[in-house]
Amino acid sequence: MTLKVGIVGLPNVGKSTLFNALLKKQLAYAANYPFATIEPNIGVVEVPDDRLGVLAKIVNTNKIVHASVEFFDIAGLVRGAHKGEGLGNQFLSHIREVSVIVHVVRLFEDDNIIRVASAVNGPIDDIAIINEELIFADLSTLSKQHEPKGNVDKKDKFAWDTFQKVKEHLNNGKLVKDQVLSDEEIETIIPLNLLTIKPQIFVFNISENQLTNKKDTEEKIKKILSEANKKDAYIYLCVKLENDILTLPENDQVEYLTSFGLKQTGMDQLIKTAYKTLNLISFLTAGVIEARAWTIRQGTDAQNAAGVIHSDFIKKFIRADIVNYEDFITSNGWVKSRENGKVQSVGKDYIMNDGEVADFKIAP
Repeated sequence: MTLKVGIVGLPNVGKSTLFNALLKKQLAYAANYPFATIEPNIGVVEVPDDRLGVLAKIVNTNKIVHASVEFFDIAGLVRGAHKGEGLGNQFLSHIREVSVIVHVVRLFEDDNIIRVASAVNGPIDDIAIINEELIFADLSTLSKQHEPKGNVDKKDKFAWDTFQKVKEHLNNGKLVKDQVLSDEEIETIIPLNLLTIKPQIFVFNISENQLTNKKDTEEKIKKILSEANKKDAYIYLCVKLENDILTLPENDQVEYLTSFGLKQTGMDQLIKTAYKTLNLISFLTAGVIEARAWTIRQGTDAQNAAGVIHSDFIKKFIRADIVNYEDFITSNGWVKSRENGKVQSVGKDYIMNDGEVADFKIAP
């Protein structure tokens, strides 16, 4: 599976610049005026995983295949987007394709970069405007559902009551993901593909000066989220810095990051945060053909993990040989791992763990 992430925010907050940095090249059209991006730019980014290089050396392969994240750079929303303001209807439809929403919020100040009129009251209003538009879009979807008439069965009655409950909370400003709903209610609304049911990650775009004053910046962000009544995952980064880093040789990039007290790029941090937010993990395969990471949800069993490699593997599954990554490295590969008793042969119900190296046995 490929994780799909949508980057949203008001115009001129740094969305397309962030997208450029994510792809490590200038694919998105970043310009200093609203609606520079009309169609969503889409790009696939590798998930950072140092384990794959180590595995490749042990199994003597030159081919490394990382797990991937698909990023959608969605054009800037403005107040009234749900009514078509700023081409909003078109943009909102693109958000339905993603699994998680990355909400970019402008924290930096720059008089040379235009701030749209609706955003003059700062980050709290910025957050509110985007979420209001997502709420209005969901209310529009719910308004198109028809009340069952006549001899109504229990399932249709339950669905209608659920829609009304969700609608009431939305009208009170509560996103679907923040509503208290039963498993059955959630299952009922999933086919509607509501926007506010999707988890969000806030990315605060800060200046280099704010990056060097981390304590003050973090306190400011926590205050903003508290006043906005948001408990979502968040990171902060300087998008301009992230792009500047791309022009440097790899060794210089590490030195540049270190000078700002950073151990990894904001891009890597964002990808890892997205994985954590969606409860995603990776299992590994290693052989002469390739060393590869595969994305699964936490709690996935061995049979369905095999199905990520190929759908036929689900029905043809026999067993899986599993070894902990550290044991695989210490034993220098499959042969010694088996000799050292580090390999488990497990059945279809075995729950996979992050970083396990797997060899699936499949029927002909």
